[in-house]
Amino acid sequence: MREVVLVGAPKGAGGADGGAARPGLTVRSVGAWDFEKGDTPHAGLLAATGDLIVLMNADGSMSPHEIPHFLHYLENGYDFVKGSRFIAGGDVAASSLARRLGHRALLRVARRLYGQRLTDLWYGFCAFRRSFVDLLDLREDGVELGAELVAHALHYGLRVAEVPSRELPCRHGASRLRTVRDGARILGTLLDERPHNALSRLAHGPFRGPSS
Repeated sequence: MREVVLVGAPKGAGGADGGAARPGLTVRSVGAWDFEKGDTPHAGLLAATGDLIVLMNADGSMSPHEIPHFLHYLENGYDFVKGSRFIAGGDVAASSLARRLGHRALLRVARRLYGQRLTDLWYGFCAFRRSFVDLLDLREDGVELGAELVAHALHYGLRVAEVPSRELPCRHGASRLRTVRDGARILGTLLDERPHNALSRLAHGPFRGPSS
């Protein structure tokens, strides 16, 4: 790791000219994150200069110790690697029954729309190549960002891998998650980004994942 770009960081946690947390590591901050308007995370991605980019929360809920696992898959032929809290080795800090049921419902929709078998739709811990930033054509900055990343990666035929990730209790800042609002926004993103033939698949029978 040679560069960290902080989005919405407190004043003094990096600067326009960059600061060094340790020899060989440059830390820069990009603006203040407006949770209503968004668009700062995109600026952060565009500001990154490395060949491989890892996107993660800085609230303590995602561990940087997992980054080598993500990079391993990128270095072995995968284009887009995302964390999953719901495969062996993964874990979620706290999730209400309504949120778990909503996640399962959205997964079923995504499987019908995109014909994939991913297990964690909107978890934002992911890694990809710098060359794919423009291809991913991101527009969302809220809770939909994780779903949009996955939808675009699948749409453009990127080779996607899931790796186990443990979501830890948030240590910095207040949670802004809202089950109904977030679910509706993610569903809207899935429908907006769907492949052209997805609705015909959605219309055939009950929701079931593709047979293996």
